[in-house]
Amino acid sequence: MSVSCGVECVFLLGCSRWAWKRCNYVGSDDSESWPLATPDEFEPVPRVCRLILAVYETDLKNPHHQPEGGYRLNPDWVLKRVTYEQTNGRAPPYIIYADHDRKEIVLAIRGLNLAKESDYKLLLNNRLGMQMFDGGYVHYGLLKSAVWLLNEESETLKRVWEETGKEYEMIFAGHSLGSGVAALLTVVVVNHRDRLGGIPRRKVRCYAVAPARCMSLNLAVKYADVIHSIVLQDDFLPRTATPLEDIFKSIFCLPCLLFLVCLRDTFIPEGRKLGDPRRLYAPGRMYHIIERKFCRCGRFPPEVRTAIPVDGRFEHIVLSCNATSDHAIIWIEREAEKAVHSMREKKSETITVPPKIQKLERLQTIEKEHKDALERAVSLNIPHAVSTADEPTENRETEAELAETNKVDTPEARSESGSTGTNWDEAVEKLFTRSESGTLILTKETHTPQ
Repeated sequence: MSVSCGVECVFLLGCSRWAWKRCNYVGSDDSESWPLATPDEFEPVPRVCRLILAVYETDLKNPHHQPEGGYRLNPDWVLKRVTYEQTNGRAPPYIIYADHDRKEIVLAIRGLNLAKESDYKLLLNNRLGMQMFDGGYVHYGLLKSAVWLLNEESETLKRVWEETGKEYEMIFAGHSLGSGVAALLTVVVVNHRDRLGGIPRRKVRCYAVAPARCMSLNLAVKYADVIHSIVLQDDFLPRTATPLEDIFKSIFCLPCLLFLVCLRDTFIPEGRKLGDPRRLYAPGRMYHIIERKFCRCGRFPPEVRTAIPVDGRFEHIVLSCNATSDHAIIWIEREAEKAVHSMREKKSETITVPPKIQKLERLQTIEKEHKDALERAVSLNIPHAVSTADEPTENRETEAELAETNKVDTPEARSESGSTGTNWDEAVEKLFTRSESGTLILTKETHTPQ
């Protein structure tokens, strides 16, 4: 009897300790040791959020749901607007916008529409480990959506970039479901820049707002120089490793699902998580917006922390009443705008002295952080991780890249590109990893799981 009572007491204490730690864990703990972002690098985020919000409007000249301060864009610069009827369910709605003031070409993709069956089909078109791609794993449905979108719009993007003197940056942005499409679209573009007129890697950027877990850890770190994920405090989506298709099968019982995920992940060793090449993660460099504090009421002036985490990369679900509201694009835009204003005010207060972080120094720091993250991934034996020797840096083109760009400008290359430039399925097939038997794992359309 005494032995059984002792076992029960130990079990009760263990459960109590787990529950206490879970209740005390807050979103800011994930990025506690990260450095603060600078206003220059974070300034595009609220602007990109407003462009994503603009996708929801039917008429930008007479908007009905504009955020505080308006969209702050020129409706005449919207080059193309695509609805669900035009995508036929193959991709979420999107707009293409040419910002001539900032020299940017932006493709903005909206998030999940709970009333659209096609969005659910896109999410459900995947199984764990279904698609191997570029030495890692990705969400199959999101990848197919990204390839379809490139087949539709690559010629438009290429034409606009060339017409603007090849000086503009090309930005892909998306929220929630759209963030996964935008991130995988960026990976494809970066690997086949010749099909977009030879645009340099340093001119390609992606902003994944409230990012979906869409690629394996080695790819998330590998492309951290071009993909930036924005997370607001306790947002549940980038934290749960539960596949997207399982989340949205249980979306009407989300609290129950999140609790079970917390309980399950408690007993999975960190090494096992890192060693699973099929486990999907939020992509790229992370920007974490913190605007609430533990045991403090209300919201505080937000601060933004940034890093390229490898181990402990948003692996903990936060039991918070804000876990779903922090996922909303309207809240992210609002807090990101406040964060930019706060950073600018702090910078202006010290205008009489030299800035603590020079712009060139910050660029060098970002480049070094990417190298360190790649090396960290290799040291942790992340499957298919690549070292810095295999990876081009963010702000430096290799000789091969320059030669490739010059090659695209020749008449022969232009004619060759013109004949096959719209077929991105062939380009993507080159990035599919072959199985041990020598056949492609999946290169054709598959039936959507029911």
